[in-house]
Amino acid sequence: MFVYRDDRLLLMHRAEDRYWHIVAGVVEYGETVADAARRELREESGLVGAELTELGSPVTYPITPALRLRYDYPGDLREVTVHSFAARAPTGWEPTLNEEHDEYRWTTVEEALALLHWPEARDAVRRLATRLARST
Repeated sequence: MFVYRDDRLLLMHRAEDRYWHIVAGVVEYGETVADAARRELREESGLVGAELTELGSPVTYPITPALRLRYDYPGDLREVTVHSFAARAPTGWEPTLNEEHDEYRWTTVEEALALLHWPEARDAVRRLATRLARST
């Protein structure tokens, strides 16, 4: 979930993992992907009621033994699909971080590309930047 305001993107620093990331999480039982995105957005940043824009190009990757050790994946789950969304933050809004993050910053696209840990997140930033450039 990419939160943006004007030409800035919100990045949050993961407290435990020590890297810059975006609002992210998993789909819980009975949720749609969009419902999960809204819930994670509320839980991790406090942003409620923002319209979601799906960025397309979901990425599917296998769950490696290392990932299985790190995260609590069900034993029969073999792969994960990541969906990307964007949400516009209202003017003047600032996030309220939960325990998952210890810091946040509003970045340019270039700064976000340099700071983000995961390549899939950087790819989604590029898609969002292209979409935002077309809408201005």
